[in-house]
Amino acid sequence: MNKAVNDGVWSGSWVAERLGVRIEGDDELTGMLGLALRRNPKRAHLLVSNVLGKHVPQSPSVVYGAGFALGRRVRELLGAEEAARAVVLGYAETATGLGHSVADGVGLAPYLHSTRRPVAGVARAGGFEESHSHATSHLLLPEDPALLVGDGPLVLVDDEFSTGNTVLNTVRDLHERYPRRRYVVVALVDMRSPADAGRLEEFAREIGARVDLVTAASGTVRLPEGVLEKGQELVARYEAESAGAGGLSSAAPSGPIAQFPAPPNSGVAAEAGREGDRPSSGPAVEADPGSNPPSNGLAVEAGQESNPLGARGTARSAPTGPQPEDERTHPHVTRVDLHWPLGLPDGGRHGFTPAHRTHLEDALPAMTARLAEALPADARRVLVLGFEELMYAPLRLARELEQVAEGIEVRYSTTTRSPVLAVDDPGYAIRTRLVFPAHDTPADGPGERYAYNVAGAGFDAVIAVVDSVADTPELHAPDGLLARLSAHAPQVLLAVVPSYVPGPLALPERHPMLPEPLRGPAFSSYAPEEVGWLLQDLSDVTLEAPTEEREEAIQSGGAHYAESLPVEYQPSEQYQELFHAALAESATRLAQAAGAVTEIVLAERSPRPVLVSLARAGTPVGVLMRRWAQFRHGLELPHYAVSIVRGRGIDANALRWLAAHHDPRDVVFVDGWTGKGAITRELTAAIREFEASDGVTGFDPEIAVLADPGSCVRTYGTREDYLIPSACLNSTVSGLISRTVLRADLVGPNDYHGAKFYRELAGADVSVAFLDAVSARFAEVVDAVDATAKELLSGDREPTWEGWAAVERISEEYGIHDVNLVKPGVGETTRVLLRRVPWKILARAGAGADLDHVRLLAEQRGVPVEEVAELPYTCVGLIHPKYTRGATGADGRAVNL
Repeated sequence: MNKAVNDGVWSGSWVAERLGVRIEGDDELTGMLGLALRRNPKRAHLLVSNVLGKHVPQSPSVVYGAGFALGRRVRELLGAEEAARAVVLGYAETATGLGHSVADGVGLAPYLHSTRRPVAGVARAGGFEESHSHATSHLLLPEDPALLVGDGPLVLVDDEFSTGNTVLNTVRDLHERYPRRRYVVVALVDMRSPADAGRLEEFAREIGARVDLVTAASGTVRLPEGVLEKGQELVARYEAESAGAGGLSSAAPSGPIAQFPAPPNSGVAAEAGREGDRPSSGPAVEADPGSNPPSNGLAVEAGQESNPLGARGTARSAPTGPQPEDERTHPHVTRVDLHWPLGLPDGGRHGFTPAHRTHLEDALPAMTARLAEALPADARRVLVLGFEELMYAPLRLARELEQVAEGIEVRYSTTTRSPVLAVDDPGYAIRTRLVFPAHDTPADGPGERYAYNVAGAGFDAVIAVVDSVADTPELHAPDGLLARLSAHAPQVLLAVVPSYVPGPLALPERHPMLPEPLRGPAFSSYAPEEVGWLLQDLSDVTLEAPTEEREEAIQSGGAHYAESLPVEYQPSEQYQELFHAALAESATRLAQAAGAVTEIVLAERSPRPVLVSLARAGTPVGVLMRRWAQFRHGLELPHYAVSIVRGRGIDANALRWLAAHHDPRDVVFVDGWTGKGAITRELTAAIREFEASDGVTGFDPEIAVLADPGSCVRTYGTREDYLIPSACLNSTVSGLISRTVLRADLVGPNDYHGAKFYRELAGADVSVAFLDAVSARFAEVVDAVDATAKELLSGDREPTWEGWAAVERISEEYGIHDVNLVKPGVGETTRVLLRRVPWKILARAGAGADLDHVRLLAEQRGVPVEEVAELPYTCVGLIHPKYTRGATGADGRAVNL
């Protein structure tokens, strides 16, 4: 057994020595777990995790990283396609944050956690029992019941896998309602006994489903005969000794702090098994209530009483009223307004989608900045304290604070319903305990709540994060959580997250007459039959801003990349010559790729597909595919261009128009090329959300692309990474249309996304010339297209996502540590040079004329080009890490290292 966890003492040794409980496992297991005792008639011992962020304050990066790493292993186990169809379910209360972190690691998976808080007006979609818990009933309350419907994998996440009963109860309940073929059980530790080990496999055979298990460590707890009774006796004896050794008595049921006398020379620990940095000015050890000390007179900052909770929940201020006379002599509680985004769920109680995750990512920097500004200037050790099931939002705030707050040690933990004995001994996992009354009007009535290992931990400040349902008079009472915290930290901050309460499911209000598509020559330089633009014309609005101003706006968190436009790059004469030379060189292979991808679409997707290109890079490819279908098969295929915005999804009104005029099953989305596969992920999530919101099914999110060097899709013309000349220019090769714009003051709920038509650039327009040059080669590539299409149709085209793996490797090798700053492929590298702040260009050794324009742009911007052997792409563009707040990642938000 590993003893060298903290100060050479394993934080489970106290229980092990007294009760004979043994944990058998490797060093990793005992390093993750300690032991404590609890008042529970079903199980005396408690496995206390050092990486969960519940009972033991821990680095938020460690807590989030543990869950995220498990999610990545799930994604590897399932494969990219199955992972994109997965749903992640976490268990309340302990694993709500862990499950959310696992969902982040899986990628596109929506997340739901069980809850013990009934919500009026929200129907149950299921429920189950946790047999060993002190509070057993778990409710499933998704806002959209369709979240649990489907045959994709269900990933179930708990902190420990001890008997398997909880998982079996869950699967049994859900499989009866929503049967599926595969389940994945995820836990930090697998502690099943040999007798329990085979039950999951037997159950899987019984229901005819596959069940996989993913854990960070495994082992077994050995319990001697009579351990439950012995544990209960030990708890009772320590409680009695506490009362007899000076603990004060109290009749208050949810009452004030009581204390265990600290063993001699034991000190006070901030974390399991570790001495605290500083002694506490308050009681060293706190345990069960049973005392009634004089009022501490601590003041809570007064605010205005708010109205009752609205449909979506509102935060309530602290109760008004007279403040204690000695307010100035005591620390006080400072309320911090996070400016939590409207409509963003506070967690996974009612479901949390990938779009919600992106919305949170967008808002985190600004919210964290408000917390950092409110901290005392001399704070060096800070605890972010979550609230029972509200674990994920505080965790993400804590992790962001840890990354941006220089010189501050940030720790994270949460309050809990679970009563655990506190013993101030290095060999015991729960060193101190704060006791306070429940403050969220729980359905099972009033009771005690707890915060462990906070007292005596030497925190200079504690940031308490609660939801608005829990922002009650009990929270602010003299014996409430805030007063308890104030006794042990010079400064307490309160951040309230609005409790998300789903409204009734209803189809969104639709515009009675969505506009018909815009067409050339009134909008774009393409012929009217070539493409219809499901966009609104913003040509008369000034949207362009210099790169520096756009970077500054994004850096401040005040703008999304789609809210403005870069000033259009005007190529030099030398650069234009390179474009025409590249077009002449590549026209034949472009024609072959366009023909091949069109043949695959006609063979596999629909005999009369509706081409819908993703504006704007996909539009020239969509026109080429339409021309091939007309040339080779005499088909006049409909072709439209729609907007998709990273981090905000596809234009839902455009989808509604398409669904009203075409069979969604015939729609084929078209793009130019793949890099990391960010748009592939974005479209998959957006289509899933549209189906849930509108009830319209049939849209296939699989993108057809000319080139798939990232191995992200099944429908492509080639997987070679070569120059597609349309990537060299901006609007002048895309029908003179700008990038799409999504800004609230310009695009209403019933409007299409917007774009501009740069009529003034007509003299430099090569859009039609590009298309004509490629389609002129159609006749000479017919045989090659037939051979390529036959080979692709009969071969294995499953995405390997090897491009994403390469990007991750490059990110680490070059010390960037953020895949959003790595832009793979010729097309993406060109965009880096045209629109971003490039750091360096990686070029595959021996790359030829495909990179002439890249080398020219790099020379003009003073960017070094580094040749690399065995590069999976022809080239890769690296955005300068110095400007990460001005760089936009795959989610469209500012990137922060």
